[in-house]
Amino acid sequence: MCPDKPYEPWPDNIIYEASDRLLVIKFNSGEEFNLPAEYLRVESPSAEVMGHNGKKNIVYGRKFVGITNIEEVGNYAVRLIFDDLHDTGIYTWERLYELGQGYSENWKRYISELDKKGLSREP
Repeated sequence: MCPDKPYEPWPDNIIYEASDRLLVIKFNSGEEFNLPAEYLRVESPSAEVMGHNGKKNIVYGRKFVGITNIEEVGNYAVRLIFDDLHDTGIYTWERLYELGQGYSENWKRYISELDKKGLSREP
């Protein structure tokens, strides 16, 4: 990504639907993603999830997590504040787009990892 050129595609609209715990993101490419808060929480770009040693940590027990606030970070990202008090991940437009495109594959991998480790989505 060139520093003087904004990331494409660019989000046209970001809405949180609290009743369904879904972040709805519409990109200028015409694509729209409905991303569950739980998915965004367990795929957070934070050090807690991404790991300090390059090994991703499995976050579990977040089935009912919600988003309490969305804060703009410059013109390139948002910080999602979750109701489990997690607030350190900065989601760039690029990361949100990748999470949207890879949702099905990422979610299957997450569920598989939980099963392998004997963990649950339930709190």
